[in-house]
Amino acid sequence: MLKIEKKIKKELIKTVAKSFKIKLSLEDIVLKFPPNIALGDFCFETFEIAKKIGRTAQETAKILSQNLKLDILDKVEAMGPYVNFKVKNNILFKEILGKIVKKGLAEKTKQKEKIMIEYLSPNTNKPLHLGHLRNGALGSALVEIFKASGNKVISANLINDRGVHICKSMLSWLKWGGGETPETAKMKGDHFVGKWYVKYGLEEEKKPTLKDEVQEMLKKWEAEDKEVRELWQKMNAWVYKGFKETYQKFGLKFDVFFYESKTYKLGKDIVEKGLKKGVFQKEANGQAVAQLPQSKFGLNKDGKPNKKVLLRADGTSVYTTQDLGTAVEKFKKYKLDKSIYVVGSEQDYHFKCLFEILSQLSFDFAEKCYHLSYGMVYLPEGKMKSREGKVVDGDGLIAEMEEMAKEEIKKRDLKNKLSLKELNERACKIALGAIKFYLLIANAPTDLHFDPKQSLSFEGKTGPYCLYSYARAKSVLRKANIKTKATIQAKQTNFSLLKEREALALARGLLEIKIALKDAQAELNPSKLTQAVYNLALLFNQFYQALPVINKKNPNLTQARLKLVEAVSVALKQGLNLLGLETLDEM
Repeated sequence: MLKIEKKIKKELIKTVAKSFKIKLSLEDIVLKFPPNIALGDFCFETFEIAKKIGRTAQETAKILSQNLKLDILDKVEAMGPYVNFKVKNNILFKEILGKIVKKGLAEKTKQKEKIMIEYLSPNTNKPLHLGHLRNGALGSALVEIFKASGNKVISANLINDRGVHICKSMLSWLKWGGGETPETAKMKGDHFVGKWYVKYGLEEEKKPTLKDEVQEMLKKWEAEDKEVRELWQKMNAWVYKGFKETYQKFGLKFDVFFYESKTYKLGKDIVEKGLKKGVFQKEANGQAVAQLPQSKFGLNKDGKPNKKVLLRADGTSVYTTQDLGTAVEKFKKYKLDKSIYVVGSEQDYHFKCLFEILSQLSFDFAEKCYHLSYGMVYLPEGKMKSREGKVVDGDGLIAEMEEMAKEEIKKRDLKNKLSLKELNERACKIALGAIKFYLLIANAPTDLHFDPKQSLSFEGKTGPYCLYSYARAKSVLRKANIKTKATIQAKQTNFSLLKEREALALARGLLEIKIALKDAQAELNPSKLTQAVYNLALLFNQFYQALPVINKKNPNLTQARLKLVEAVSVALKQGLNLLGLETLDEM
C-alpha cells in the first residue's frame, strides 16, 4: 500500500468517526480509481456507511467531503455517492515513481507462504501442444507472481507416465515400429512416440479388439512384467529428452517432478485404507467407489447420488487414485500452506471430486488445495485432437512464429544492421513473447482462439506491442544518458511540473499495474497483470506522442518527464518478466 493511500484511509477513518460516530478499520476502507482521471486520483464509495446512518449516499459523500482535510490533497469533492480525492502532483509522482524505481512493482507480504504450483502435467505419449503452452504460460507466470511478493514457491510438474494412453503408443510401436528409433527417424523423441500414438488410433478404428490388448499390457505393467517395463522405460526416455528441449525453448523451469508411475501406488494404499475404515465402498462388481454428497454433486440420471470410481473391478487405478497419492505426498514432504493445480476446464469435475474425497478422508489440507481452471485453445479448424494427429504441436508453432517474427524484423531493419545471430535472438524473444502474451491476456477460464498473425502484431493488445513500448522507453533514456538503476532524486525533481493529462494518466497506469499485480496473485489471475502491462504501454505511447520528453528550454521539466519514463521502463520490464517475456532494449 502506498503511503498516500494509507494517509487517505486513516483520515477517512477519523472523519467517519467524527461525523457519524462509526468505527472503521483500514480493511473497511476500499479506495478505487475514478473512471476519469479528471475526477481525481482515488475515490471512496459511501453506500455502506449511508445504510448504517440512515442517510442517502449522496448526503453522506457531501458531509465527508466537507469535513475531511489532509495536507497531501489538492481537492476533496463529492460526486453522487462517491468522494473523490485529488493528490498534489508533486507528492503523487514522488511516491509512485520513487517506490517503483527503488522497490519494484511487488509489495512484499508480511505473511510469507510455502506454495506449490503444479502445472503442465504432460502425458508421455505425445509432444506438447498449444494447450500445454497455455498451461505453461499460466503456471510459470503464477510462480513468478507469487515469488515477487516474497513467498516460497515450488514449481511442480506431474508427469502422466503410465496408464491406458501410454500403453497405446507402446503397443503401436511394438506391433508396427520395426525397431525404428527417434535417431533413425530423425525426429524429436516426443514427436516420434506421438506418431505411434496416432497410428494406434487409426488402427483401432479398423480393429476394435486392440483395446483388449492395451488393457492386457496395462495389467502387465502394473504387475511389473519385465519386458513391458523395459519397453515403457525406453519409450518414456525418448519422450523426456524431447520434452526437455521444449521446456528450455519456452522458458519453463521446474523444482520438482512427480511421476504417476510412483504416486499411483500411494493412491491405491490410501483407497485400501479408506475401504477398511468404511469411508469408501466396494461394489458387487469389485470396483471401489466414493459416495458424493447430493448437496454438492446432485443426483445422477437414475435419480441416485453420484459416486466416483477409485479402483476398477480388475484392481487397476484411475486418475483420481494417483492424484490422491500425489496430494498426500505433497503436503507430507513439503509442509505446504497452499497447493495450486493449473489444469484445463475439462477436469473441473475431477478436481471437485478430488478435493471432496480428501475431505472425506479427513485430510485438513483439502482446504488448502485450489484448481486454476482454464479454457480450451481453438484453432480455425476447431478443437485440438492428438489422437487423429490434428494438432498444433508446441515446437512447430514456436518455429513457425519465429520465422514470422524474422520477416517482421527484416521489414524494420532496412539497412541490414543486424547480424544473423542478432536476428535469430530477437525473433525468438519476440515470437515467444507474442505466444505467451496472447495466451495470458485472456481470462483463464475463457476459451481462446489463437491467431498467430494477430499475436505477432506490433499494434494492439500484443506482446510485441508491449516489448516495443519498453524498447522505446529505453531509447528515450539512452538519448538522455539515464541509467536504468538511477534512483529518484526527489529534492532535485519538481514533479509539480507534470500537469498534462497524458502525464497524469501515465501515473495512474503505474498505480494500476502495482494493484493489478496484487490482484493477479489474490485471484490466481495473471490476465489482470497482462492487461495492466498493455494499458501502461498504451498510456506511455500516448504520452510519448503528445509530449516531447526532452525540452532544451526547460531542463526541470525534462528531468521530471525523464523520471516518469524511467519508472515506466522499470514497471514494463518487471511486468513483462513476471509474465515470462524477455525484454529487448532495441527493436
